[in-house]
Amino acid sequence: MNATVIDTLFYIVLPYLAVLICIIGSIYRIRREPMTYSSLSSQFLEARGLMWGSLPWHIGITLILLGHVIPFLFPGQWNALVSNKPVLLTIECLGYGLSALCLFGLVVLAARRLVSSRVQKVTTGMDMLVLLLLVFQVILGMMTAMSAQYGSLWCTGTTVPYLWSLVTMTPDVSYIQDLPHVMKAHILGAWLIVLLVPFSRLIHMFSVPLSYLTRPPQNVIWTNPRHEKDKAETFAKDDARRHFIKASCGVLGGITLLSIGALDKIGQFFFGPRLSFNEETELMESKLKRLELTAEQRKLEVERRENEFILVSALKDLDPIEGKYFIDYQMQPAIAFKREDGLPQLISAKCTHLGCTVGNKADNEGKILCPCHVSYFDIKTGVPNQGAPAEAPLPILGWVVLNPKGEVLASREKSGEIKGKINNSDLDSAQVFIRRADFTG
Repeated sequence: MNATVIDTLFYIVLPYLAVLICIIGSIYRIRREPMTYSSLSSQFLEARGLMWGSLPWHIGITLILLGHVIPFLFPGQWNALVSNKPVLLTIECLGYGLSALCLFGLVVLAARRLVSSRVQKVTTGMDMLVLLLLVFQVILGMMTAMSAQYGSLWCTGTTVPYLWSLVTMTPDVSYIQDLPHVMKAHILGAWLIVLLVPFSRLIHMFSVPLSYLTRPPQNVIWTNPRHEKDKAETFAKDDARRHFIKASCGVLGGITLLSIGALDKIGQFFFGPRLSFNEETELMESKLKRLELTAEQRKLEVERRENEFILVSALKDLDPIEGKYFIDYQMQPAIAFKREDGLPQLISAKCTHLGCTVGNKADNEGKILCPCHVSYFDIKTGVPNQGAPAEAPLPILGWVVLNPKGEVLASREKSGEIKGKINNSDLDSAQVFIRRADFTG
């Protein structure tokens, strides 16, 4: 399978399948097995390790999830917030700290289940699988934050629109297609966790005891002398009313999602929508445009396989401010400018941060902007501005200038050396090309 098919399966089909199974499976378990969807606390079997593991984990993951949800719900306000550098750095530091807190809690909880013989007796294989998956998920999140800095800033241009495309039933994997593999693995891990909710202890997140907020105060008094002597604290047993309220909240949440047509939309995604004649015509036209774009791309690939030189532009048409886009031998975007000495300046247009296409208009300082995550690159050297999300410079590409007879007038070698000279008489007829030799080892 090619990369596009794999991305479609992992980041479009799997998310819908995971959410569908999560909703239906959770409702079924809550209704059919209401006594099994609590957290199945093992506090009475071993309390010390639980305290050191559960508290850091729950504090860390709650705040981290909040930090993921806010950009999704309020991307505009979030962008305005993180555009302030001190705020951005504060959020990044908090993310590292909370991730470390989560990881510490998970390690303690896992060690507790492996070491304590009492807890081992009530530990299932699914418990260990979920713990292991959560550990990997936190580690992948930390690796993502370390390998691609300022994720709080660029997430609104990648993961947020990707998630909204899923919510609006117009799935578009292109937003995350060029992300590093570690980031895509982090997204994949999230969908796997959603998929496991109905089959694991994770389902106890639906049993949040909201009824305790309106419950009349209770005073539990132990009559057993031993308990009174130890001054142990405990809770009264939940009655049937609390279980009913908790289950109702879970069922209500599932029914709400279904009522907005999610199930119908998912069915349309897998089995195809019912279209009118005009809609079918528009769909066919859209498919035709995609085929034409694909055919054009294949034509470019064939041209680059067969030719040692590919035309970029006439030298006289190049401009020092507004560059001209072209496709190099690796099928990547690039830009051609004119230097102060009249020679071409060719630079890659693929941002070295996350692969976005940079702009082709240079500012007063001779820099072009990557609009995705705000990095400025010098068109003379390709070096990004200090503090930019991108750290590596844009590659400067080689070129060759030919006259109408095919004679080489000037060229830029791999070493960066400029050879040859263009006379005034050749300026109007000279053409700029890229060479296959500059793109091969």
